[in-house]
Amino acid sequence: MARFLRPLLRGTTYTRLLHLWVPILIVSVWMFIDSSKPYVPALVLIPVGLIPAVRIGEGVQAQLLLTPGREDSGISVAPSATWRDRGRTVLWLEARMALGWATTFACVWLPIISFELIEVARGRVPDDVWVLKEAAPNGWYALLAPLPLIALYAAIVGLGELATLLARKLLGPSRAEQLAALEERTEQLLERNRIARELHDSIGHALTVAVVQAGAARAAGDPEFTERALGAIEETGRAALEDLERVLGVLREAERPVSSRPTLVDADRLLESARASGAKVDAEVTGPLETVSGPVSREGYRILQEALTNVLRHAGSVPVRVRIQVADGTLDLEVRNPLPAAIPGPGRGSGLRGIRERAALLGGRAYTGPDEGDWQVHAELPLG
Repeated sequence: MARFLRPLLRGTTYTRLLHLWVPILIVSVWMFIDSSKPYVPALVLIPVGLIPAVRIGEGVQAQLLLTPGREDSGISVAPSATWRDRGRTVLWLEARMALGWATTFACVWLPIISFELIEVARGRVPDDVWVLKEAAPNGWYALLAPLPLIALYAAIVGLGELATLLARKLLGPSRAEQLAALEERTEQLLERNRIARELHDSIGHALTVAVVQAGAARAAGDPEFTERALGAIEETGRAALEDLERVLGVLREAERPVSSRPTLVDADRLLESARASGAKVDAEVTGPLETVSGPVSREGYRILQEALTNVLRHAGSVPVRVRIQVADGTLDLEVRNPLPAAIPGPGRGSGLRGIRERAALLGGRAYTGPDEGDWQVHAELPLG
């Protein structure tokens, strides 16, 4: 019984009732003007529903009164963008008025009928309720008095649920809005993945350099070498902090431009950091790096950073050949080093996967794995 009566304790039941009553207030004003033509308000709703901005107002009302406090209401608050949206708005306005009439009838007449049933049971036959005009006084009518109240309860709850269902169907997001929401969600996921790669590449590189330098300084036992190692750790740590601050800034400001991200023009910083960690880096750069577009140059920088990080992490102080070439509409980037004792299989590790993902997002390709006795990272990125 308590579960049956629970809707009476919910505020949503009464806000939905209010939502259905609002159109009837307008109809009531018209009935004072010309009660012989009650259909006129329904006709007026047709051109009104064709106004694009009306959909916004109806959506706001529906969200506020039919689904109060719910973020996933399924009701749009955007203007009509197509004639299909306008037609759905017209149907909603007509359905809302029809449900309003039904609700008003139930709220007015069902309590009256219940009261008059009690009057008939007491011996008085009412002459203003058509269903009871022919009734003969009888005490048994008192047993029927709760039925109209139960029907009133069912009407209030049921019509409110029906109005909410129709609102989601007729005022719900259009196909264009659903596509826009899907694209926005996709952009958010791509941004999250990009930030994850940024953190992995920049912070991972800095930590790898710091670990390698610290280990080498402890093993060398040379104060002069230790001093150089501490300097390299300090410089790498400072650069990592700058990268971290920039990535956190992206999280705080979604619209912040990415022009401050490092590009291949700043590749010397990576090469010097790898050399300071003990790697013997031989770099060859051909072509005008400064003419490479921002997105391609930034992603190329991160690919180079991850490749050098993997060398320091898995191979240590080994000769490294770096080749960067800009020619024929392509940025060609290659990093090679002698294979370490333990050869990681191609495709393992989030760093290598991130390299391939970066290249694929730009329409290019990347290969990571053994090649003629070396470990190779080779990326080809189109400049267009």
